[in-house]
Amino acid sequence: MKKIILTGGGTAGHVTPNIALLPALKEAEFEISYIGSYHGIEKQLLKEQKIPYYGISSGKLRRYFDIKNFSDPLKVIKGFGQSIRLMRKLKPDIVFSKGGFVSVPVILAAKFCHVPSIIHESDLTPGLANKLAIPNAAKVCCNFPETLKYLPQDKAVLTGSPIRSELLSGNKENARRLCGFTNEKPVLFIVGGSSGSKFINDTIRGLLPELLKTYQVIHMCGKGNIEAALDRTAGYKQFEYIGKELNDIFALADLVISRAGANSICELLALHKPNILIPLSANASRGDQILNAQSFEKQGFSVVIEEEIITPDKLLNIIHETYKNRERYVTAMRQSSTINSVEKILSLIKETAKS
Repeated sequence: MKKIILTGGGTAGHVTPNIALLPALKEAEFEISYIGSYHGIEKQLLKEQKIPYYGISSGKLRRYFDIKNFSDPLKVIKGFGQSIRLMRKLKPDIVFSKGGFVSVPVILAAKFCHVPSIIHESDLTPGLANKLAIPNAAKVCCNFPETLKYLPQDKAVLTGSPIRSELLSGNKENARRLCGFTNEKPVLFIVGGSSGSKFINDTIRGLLPELLKTYQVIHMCGKGNIEAALDRTAGYKQFEYIGKELNDIFALADLVISRAGANSICELLALHKPNILIPLSANASRGDQILNAQSFEKQGFSVVIEEEIITPDKLLNIIHETYKNRERYVTAMRQSSTINSVEKILSLIKETAKS
């Protein structure tokens, strides 16, 4: 039996593609372990998967000055030592990384221990963690055709992003009951990312009186961002985070408003969900979500609006307009050429693993 270590964490987008691979890896009879941080979202998301989880020390590497820049490299060095010990203990045939800073010491340790590794880059341009890891990897999977030019030619493979198969089999009536909704109004699903977005939360809540005249609203607002005063508002249902119910809620949604994290938008594409993307501002990120959103807009899959120019009236008009023209976006998504990402990545894992 072949052994594989999965790694990746920090946000849900660095974890859910790994979870999407689990059924195929189990069917292919891989013995699976996971290396993540001690307390990151990856530990929480992997709890239900019943695979061995190993926490290591993890530090963020930044492009800007922060007092933690002095302590975090020491955490990475400690994580590297812990990862080497885990490589020697678990004896994997291959490591698969979904990125995030916890993955850097794992990939470096794999190289040190002569274990081949594969990295997956979801965004249009590689993030800092993957840039550091790429020289030590055997192959680099990517999500967008545009990404290939940023990667070493002999390592780059266009695979798309693995999507959890259960997302495609949601039951809208289960979600309707969960939310206490009727079938008389269409449903908006607001997704601010796994950590939530204060800007999106505040904007949507400010628009609620107008939105609820036409729509019912499901709002995933992030941990600690529930507005208790709105709990009894008819036609509005808020969640900190949505787990196993996500399949059903996607099935119920008629229009999705979302950040533009690569995995999130790939799920929208796979589900053919009309969507409005509000990418994370370049002032608060390296601008990867803006590039992701522009790619989807160019292909006719999404409406994109940058948060710097959003006003309540403008967003309300865009919501109405996108809903009215929703079939145009559904048609574009249905006509897109899709890759069976899970199958392609599994094949690459089998080819690259130590024989």
